[in-house]
Amino acid sequence: MIRNFKKEDLLVIMDIGNRAWQGIYDMYIEAYGEDLLNLLLITSDRHTAKGQEIKIHCDKHPDWVFVCEEEGRIVGFVTFNINEEEGIAEIGNNAVDPECGLKGMGQQMYRAVLEHFRKKGIKYAKVSTGLDWAHAPARRAYEQAGFNLKTEMVQYYIKLEESSK
Repeated sequence: MIRNFKKEDLLVIMDIGNRAWQGIYDMYIEAYGEDLLNLLLITSDRHTAKGQEIKIHCDKHPDWVFVCEEEGRIVGFVTFNINEEEGIAEIGNNAVDPECGLKGMGQQMYRAVLEHFRKKGIKYAKVSTGLDWAHAPARRAYEQAGFNLKTEMVQYYIKLEESSK
């Protein structure tokens, strides 16, 4: 069952997000190192950073969050943003509890949020994800949900050393 977010859901979805993103953060540590990753995260604790992002979104836009519930237990969530003037909406942070053991929860959430966008008169929906191995499951899920127009990009970083005088 997909339903609207309630304030009492917050700690559960923060926990799901924190656990679901650990593999992605492991990949970032491999790619960037901890120094750069800590600069990029909302908090230097990678075990709680995604939850803090989710909390900020829920506090600011509680109507732009859906929760996936199965037999009274929250098993996933999806956040989103809607720009009615542009006619574009974006799926943001979303995850299924890595330990729920259920298949198809992500697709249920995507169908629900895309239908919500259609009812609002939105013309296009977008979602962003990485091109690395850690984001491969997300890419497959978004393609399965019907996302088929894409551009690819690479994000580069360089560590700036102190210049010698």
